Amino acid sequence: MAEIKFALWNAEWFNELFTGNPPEFKSYYEKGYMTKEIIGHRIRDLTGVINDIDSDIWVLVEGPNQSSELQLFFDQADIKGNWQCVVQPTGAQSVGLAVRTDKGLFADPPFDWFDISSAAEAETLKKATNEFTMDTDGDGIEEVHKFERKPLYASINLSDGKKFRIIGLHLKSKGIFDALEWSKWWAKADGNRKKIVAQCHQLRTNFLNDYLSNDNTKNIPLIVCGDINDGPGFDASEMKINASGIERLMGSIWQPELCLGNAIFDTLDDKKKNDLDFSSLYTVSFADPIFNYSYINSWIDHILYSRINHWVSGAKINFNTNSGNPIYKDFPTASDHKPVTCTIHTDAF
Repeated sequence: MAEIKFALWNAEWFNELFTGNPPEFKSYYEKGYMTKEIIGHRIRDLTGVINDIDSDIWVLVEGPNQSSELQLFFDQADIKGNWQCVVQPTGAQSVGLAVRTDKGLFADPPFDWFDISSAAEAETLKKATNEFTMDTDGDGIEEVHKFERKPLYASINLSDGKKFRIIGLHLKSKGIFDALEWSKWWAKADGNRKKIVAQCHQLRTNFLNDYLSNDNTKNIPLIVCGDINDGPGFDASEMKINASGIERLMGSIWQPELCLGNAIFDTLDDKKKNDLDFSSLYTVSFADPIFNYSYINSWIDHILYSRINHWVSGAKINFNTNSGNPIYKDFPTASDHKPVTCTIHTDAF
């Protein structure tokens, strides 16, 4: 078999491009209701990034609301190749999947989508992502949590009969977009961290541990990817609850056989791995009001994988296009997130 290029990208309010049912693109000079960018420019720049990265599989966070909308986008004449698409409907920021079908890499159909609302294969994941309670800060009070956006779950069908699965996530945002009195701002920040940790803990303990140990699934390679809205280590709010969302999701050191690898961490040199130096890794930059709106770099978009042989490698945070220019210069309205890519080696499973 071959190597498959896999891409994860938070495409930032993709759903503002569309109108109507059946869907069509909004008029060229209309402005997006969230980004305030011209729709025609956004379509041009999103298309440009997707063609430039040239991936075989895309998991798109902040995707459109409907599968037909994502299919409309990938059916454009300006998009290289032929594609099959699906979206897990969950509101304004759904997670979508697009698989390229004209290179002979995949079977027909190229994937089986496990709709989290109805598919038997997604029953455990559905239960794990229903409303739940958890005492996240150890104060003896059970807090109620929910998943604002349901995960995408699919099996990728390769042309040689092999399969692997993908879970696409978009967890609770840390962003605070209201003007608040200082103590209320911190209370909201603390609350957002609790929600992220709770969601990651719930996915780990109520789905991933079972998937990675159950005889029916443990040998089916799994990618868990998405905008987790969290990076390694503790920020000021996470110090209060002594917990990191992404580290909970990756797994417990007490059960190393169930831990997920992190494709971007794998790319660090030995010294940075030993020092846990993540300073070179970031997938988004934002103006932080705490620090006079100076720009802060944050690594919040992750590709995690089950440890079956060496089947995922070559991960990359894509800062530049093939021209050598930064993505934001060649395609300025595309997204505020960097695409993350890796190579899947299908001979390894």
